[in-house]
Order: sequence, then C-alpha cells, then structure tokens
Amino acid sequence: MRRQQEMRLDERYVPYLQMAGLYHLVRLNDRWFRLDEPLVSAFVERWRPETHTFHMPFGECTITLQDVAYQLGLPVDGRYVSGCLTDFYVYIEGGRPAWQWFHELLGMLPPANQIQKFAVNCTWFQETFGECPEGADEETLFADKSSNRIHIRWLPFVARLEEMGGYSWGSAELAWLYRCMCRVANRHVVKLAGPLQLLQSWIFWQFPAFRPTGYDAFSWPLASSEKGPRVQMARLRIDLLQARDFIWMPYSTPDVLQVVHPEVLEPRHTMLWRCVTSLIYFAVVEWHQVDRVLPQFDHVLRFDVVDDSGPSQEFLAWWHQHGKRFLSPEVYLGDPRGIPIPVEATQRGAG
Repeated sequence: MRRQQEMRLDERYVPYLQMAGLYHLVRLNDRWFRLDEPLVSAFVERWRPETHTFHMPFGECTITLQDVAYQLGLPVDGRYVSGCLTDFYVYIEGGRPAWQWFHELLGMLPPANQIQKFAVNCTWFQETFGECPEGADEETLFADKSSNRIHIRWLPFVARLEEMGGYSWGSAELAWLYRCMCRVANRHVVKLAGPLQLLQSWIFWQFPAFRPTGYDAFSWPLASSEKGPRVQMARLRIDLLQARDFIWMPYSTPDVLQVVHPEVLEPRHTMLWRCVTSLIYFAVVEWHQVDRVLPQFDHVLRFDVVDDSGPSQEFLAWWHQHGKRFLSPEVYLGDPRGIPIPVEATQRGAG
C-alpha cells in the first residue's frame, strides 16, 4: 500500500474492490500516515507469543477480530484464506502452468528480471498497470514481507473476483500480524513486517496518551495517524501506564457508531469476535485467544456490566506478583512499583 501512494484510484476499480470485500481497505490510501516505528517497536517488546497478548503494567490486552473489523472494515465471517504455495500446475483448473494462467488473467507476462521464484516485483505492476488499463485485478493482491513483491499464489483469488468477498480477510490480516509479531519476539529477528497500520491505529484507539494531535476526527475505516516519539521514551511511557490509561471499549461511543459501515456489525461477523479459534492465512495458523482479554468487549459478551470494566483486585494482585510489568531501567522509572492497588478495584469482582 505504501508503494501505491503515487497511484491514482481510478473509479473503474471501485466495483471490483467492493465485490472483493476490500474497498474499505483501499480507502486507507487516502489517509495514509508515516509509521511511528519507535512506538510500534516499544509495544512489540511486550508481545508474548505464547498468549498472543501484550503484557502491560496493568495486565494483558491484545488486538482482536473486533479491532480488525472496526479499524479496517474487513469481513470476519467467511471461508479461510489459503491455497497452494508451490506446484501450481497440479491444482490450477485444467492443469495449466501458473505463468500461462497469469498471462490469461493479466494479458501479459513480466520479464525474467522482474520475477523471483513465484513472486513478481511490485515495480513491474506499478509501471504496467499504474494507469488502470482495464479492470482492477492488481488492487486485490497482497505484498510479501519485503513489501516489494507479489506472490502468484493470489492467482486463484483474482480469477474468481466475484467470490473474494466471501473470504475471511479479517482473520487472515490478524493471523499475519500475530505471526509477524511472534517472529520479532525472537531477539535474532530485527525487521518488523506485517499490517503495521492496524497495530499502530489500535495503539492510538486503546491508549489515548499516545494519540497524535488532531486524532479525534473520525472517518471510515477508523485507522489513521502520524509520527511520534523515540523507542526509549515510548518504552518508559508504557512502563508508567495504569489501567485507567487504557480504553477497554473504544468503539462504543456514538461518534464511532455514526461512521462505522453497517456491514461489519452484522451478527454473522460480530458473533466471531469473541470466539477462541484459529486464524488462517495460507501456511500461517495462529490462535485468537480473546478469553484472556474479555474486558475489551462490551455488549457482545453476556455478563453483568459494571461501571469500571478494568481488571479486578484479585487479578491485579496476581499480575503484580507474576507479570513482567516494566522494561525500562529503574533509574528512569522513579520506582512506581509501590503504587497501591486502587480501592475501586474491590468493587469489580472476580469476573
């Protein structure tokens, strides 16, 4: 998407993108922002691969299917996004070689120096289709980790564009983000990839203290922002966070509901937000462990609603004893570890 910033969104693309269920995602190009890498890096430091949650000073939180629906407008209910990664000729209709099918769909083949195994350089797509020759097929393709190549595993999806809206693009997006953050949790991996716009927008919505100026104006999809602080400063600000600094239910305000597209709120999608289930994106399979972050949901879950949906005193006591709450050196912290558990936590109960 970064590389498409210089590409004008031709109106002829729109019907195809709507049919594919990706039009809301493409609209983000109109509100693209520079990634705040230090802020994102500081949050990724707190990602725990074994639970798929961020371990914060006040407890656990994470990005869920609900966040994907509100932030990017992607469908959640539908068929899983998967397929063949190699040996295309075995699976392609009629047994045609992959590159023959590529030529039939797009009308031409890239030169050999624009191909790396089964991936085609994005620059070739830009130079060839930047002015929209006919149709919108290229807009439906996703980039690989380096963000400069497109894998031809997407050929079956492009060939059946009318069926693309029936896939669970939201779960594929979240699965890929989970996997990318799990990889970076390995100290030997230094390059962060994946749908980082979703991660950064989620940070701004859940943690108002990190929002840039002018972030209170809503549009659809909800994801948008600007650049911010250094890693050490962001890390310290996270270390000093308390439960009241986290918005447990950011999407329940009337201002948000006014701009949300009604399709993402259909029951067939919302019922999946609270499911503990597998997220599938080709060979990537990750768990959606929302049972660890139930306070992030409001009317979707069926339990007694309290004035303060934050963690209970019992949980805070356990978390303060066992959780890794602080990452900054003590000299920067001013030792906030002695902050007592708030009295109002006793009113929340074990649930």
